[in-house]
Amino acid sequence: MSRIRTLIMGAAGRDFHNFNVFFRDNRDYDVVAFTATQIPDIEGRVYPAVLAGELYPEGIPIYAEEELPRLIKELQVEQVVFAYSDVPHEYVMHKASIVNAAGADFRLMGLKSTQLKSSKPVVSVCAVRTGCGKSQTTRRVSLILREMGYKVAAIRHPMPYGDLAKQAVQRFADYSDLDKYECTIEEREEYEPHLDNGVIVYAGVDYEAILRQAEQEVDIILWDGGNNDFPFYESDLQIVVADPHRPGHESTYYPGETNARLADVFIINKVDTADPEAVIAVRENLRALNPNAVQIEAASPLFVDDPDAIRGKRVLVVEDGPTLTHGGMKYGAGYVAARRFGAAEIVDPRPFAVKSIAATYEKYPDTGTILPAMGYGRQQMKDLEETINRSDVDLVIIGTPIDLNRVIEINKPTQRVRYELQEIGQPTLEDILKGKFGK
Repeated sequence: MSRIRTLIMGAAGRDFHNFNVFFRDNRDYDVVAFTATQIPDIEGRVYPAVLAGELYPEGIPIYAEEELPRLIKELQVEQVVFAYSDVPHEYVMHKASIVNAAGADFRLMGLKSTQLKSSKPVVSVCAVRTGCGKSQTTRRVSLILREMGYKVAAIRHPMPYGDLAKQAVQRFADYSDLDKYECTIEEREEYEPHLDNGVIVYAGVDYEAILRQAEQEVDIILWDGGNNDFPFYESDLQIVVADPHRPGHESTYYPGETNARLADVFIINKVDTADPEAVIAVRENLRALNPNAVQIEAASPLFVDDPDAIRGKRVLVVEDGPTLTHGGMKYGAGYVAARRFGAAEIVDPRPFAVKSIAATYEKYPDTGTILPAMGYGRQQMKDLEETINRSDVDLVIIGTPIDLNRVIEINKPTQRVRYELQEIGQPTLEDILKGKFGK
């Protein structure tokens, strides 16, 4: 039989993982291309031969997703695999319709085909949408496990925006490793807070190789999910975070609903700033999807070094990029801090946006009067720096998980907003984790 000609639709994460685990050495399939979206400048590259394996000595080309219908016809594609996250269910079916109309089958891959088994216990933290609060939840879990006497490594969902071959397995133990691997703002936002807490971070492209290395030095693996994707590893405990600022999204986004149905524990986050009726709605929606999962309510209280510095000022608010863009949130912790601590005006950054930042607003027009901290590469980081420095404001409020002053030069006073997870009521995450892993 001839090999099934396959194209994988992705965004430089789940797509590469599915290939590595299922397709790489599978002689029943011939992966002729990847397509890419969501992340700037991913297309036009090649998935390198050193990662693609002996069946692909030339590597595999990566194209822009906009070329999909042409690629299906010209490359005689028989099967298209959809492999990226945080999109509405309707969006997925529109893509399926494009694929089917071009003549190919459309496939979504599940747990049995894509998850790896660890020799160590795995706790996973995932979400129903980007921006629910996975990062602070993961940090909270890591601190509890360390207090219980376990050595923990956080393995982060992939963000391979540079040289894929060099990024196959990355280990981060301190800030110098961030410079060594030339990390983007998006990567630093996820890695730095773990490093601040003394937790080793792994990431990269080949997640079996990553897992096997991490297993050699830790007691428990902590899967730190990205977007609303489901875990790459079989989980002994799956924690899923939901956001009452977006009620209903837990059952209308892919693959967030998959996570909701898999969860052992739900964290309903941000209840301190959400409408009480929305909190109730999310509770009921999650119970309908997964009645056996434990539900925990939590807050993400804000901490600012000098709240008085905000009062009466015209401010520019900078928030986590992916949360505002494909996450669909219109504000974050920085915006809440600006309102709470009496900013005179939240200044619209769009008139000052340059180059790739201006292009981001064109692609995501609902982002509005908040500046997404886009920094997928050195040039985009420079564009972000220029946009901030051109802004006519008194103060910059940094609502990202890292201090942007470490990676760009801001010519204005800044205040950084921090936030951590705080459970409300019983049970707590500590109760859950001690019940599962208590010595």
